[in-house]
Amino acid sequence: MLSIINQKGPFTEGIFRKPASRKSAIALKNKLNAGHKVNLDDESILVVSSVLKDFLRNIQGSVFSAHLYDKWLDVIDQGNEEEKITATQRLVDQLPRANVVFLRYLFGVLHNIEKHSSSSQMTAHDLSLYLTPSILCLLNSGSSAFENVSKKVSLIQFLIENCLKIFGEDITSLFGENSVSCDNSDITDNSEISASAMNMLLNVSGRNRLNKLNYYY
Repeated sequence: MLSIINQKGPFTEGIFRKPASRKSAIALKNKLNAGHKVNLDDESILVVSSVLKDFLRNIQGSVFSAHLYDKWLDVIDQGNEEEKITATQRLVDQLPRANVVFLRYLFGVLHNIEKHSSSSQMTAHDLSLYLTPSILCLLNSGSSAFENVSKKVSLIQFLIENCLKIFGEDITSLFGENSVSCDNSDITDNSEISASAMNMLLNVSGRNRLNKLNYYY
């Protein structure tokens, strides 16, 4: 899924901003959940990106981990850029391995889209506006989705703009010609993203077979 978005997203105006067909998004989500073979090249990229946002919203505790949630929001209050980056890297080190792998791919894709903003019409700020409600979302937490909105958006924008320093410059080549797969041995019971969901999301092997995506873990 991320591989397809990485290929087409940079050249799709309004990726993550323009609404997709709700009916088509539900149909694709159901196919993936049922374990059906899906050729994402045949799907609208807006539909694929919509399903990705839905997945992000439904990660229990968010991909950033519920117990670190407040600390993530505190990053934006740090002094200068280097202090923010250092604080971010310390938090990344505390995340489950699967979450870190996924974040590296995700922000590699967002960096690529932002780099082609002349085509996608999506700057780092635009991407943060439309993805923050999905990425920084705590299900059943009782907190309002509109709480600390400005700080959340600023955090995601900061992560996009500084992702090479935070996650490493190699994230720009994660979707290269060589197949890259997630090493399931690194995914423990403490990981908040299951191995099957990880393989489906990355989908970098070039094959159409997708593993079942479970929205709740």
